[in-house]
Amino acid sequence: MSAIKETNFQFPNLEQLIRGKVRDIYLFPNKIALVASDRISAFDVILPEPIPYKGQVLNQIAAYFLEATKDIVPNWVTATPDPNATIGLRCTPYAVEMVVRAYLVGHAWREYKAGKRQLCGVPLPDGLNENDKLPHPIITPTTKAEEGGKDMDISREEIIKQGIVKEDEYIQLEKYSLALFERGTQMAKEKELLLIDTKYEFGKHQDKIYLIDEIHTPDSSRYFYSNDYEERIKKQEKPKQLSKEFVREWLMSHGFQGKETQQIPAMTTEVIDSISNRYIELYENITGKAFKKEKKDTVLVDRIQQNILSSLE
Repeated sequence: MSAIKETNFQFPNLEQLIRGKVRDIYLFPNKIALVASDRISAFDVILPEPIPYKGQVLNQIAAYFLEATKDIVPNWVTATPDPNATIGLRCTPYAVEMVVRAYLVGHAWREYKAGKRQLCGVPLPDGLNENDKLPHPIITPTTKAEEGGKDMDISREEIIKQGIVKEDEYIQLEKYSLALFERGTQMAKEKELLLIDTKYEFGKHQDKIYLIDEIHTPDSSRYFYSNDYEERIKKQEKPKQLSKEFVREWLMSHGFQGKETQQIPAMTTEVIDSISNRYIELYENITGKAFKKEKKDTVLVDRIQQNILSSLE
């Protein structure tokens, strides 16, 4: 299977093309077009091999949840002209990512295991084990790194103190984030999934706050299956997870955690296919729809360009 590693489209009135970790971002005077490539990142590093259908999965899941949450907070999307592309308002992003956690997993667990009982200024109780449910969802924000940098944990107090976000606006971002997480939790529950943690990004357009980027995708969120979660916890087994964490775990098992001296392990065809299948599995589970595989060849890239162009006209 082939995959979309990058695009280099030329459009009228295009001001800039920015290549993010997984998206190609086309900036226009008042609009933005995001093309979801099949690149995959972990530990803030772009892995050398793209994952077939990953971009289509991310774009279509994001479109699904953005449509389902626009009654909570307005979002940036104005059109989804292609399975791999979304067009919307060009917003000025806030320089923080709002991470919401309901379970002790991933980065939070690694910090907790190291003895820390505060995460981003939020106290955590003693006696928790990996994958345990927290007493209530918590917000653990991070700074939004410049290209090539790493996101860093930061507290609510420091965000306000440093003037990164005005206090009244940050309080509103917290309210939006918790409400979105509650909606995502309920939607996951209907599909026998648990929304473990996620991140939200916000921006402003004409002095109005908008939800931007993607939400509740496997790149920004973690899910467990709910039907055997309790049983696995009792047996001290890891819950079955649908997220990108399994990619991180595979990398760690091969001695890679994103540090400069470490080399990214070779990704075999079997590994690439298994990651692709996990992304498709999440799409079908969270949306309840069968995934339609778009053909991957040069014609696909042409189709994406034409669909964006038609939508911009």
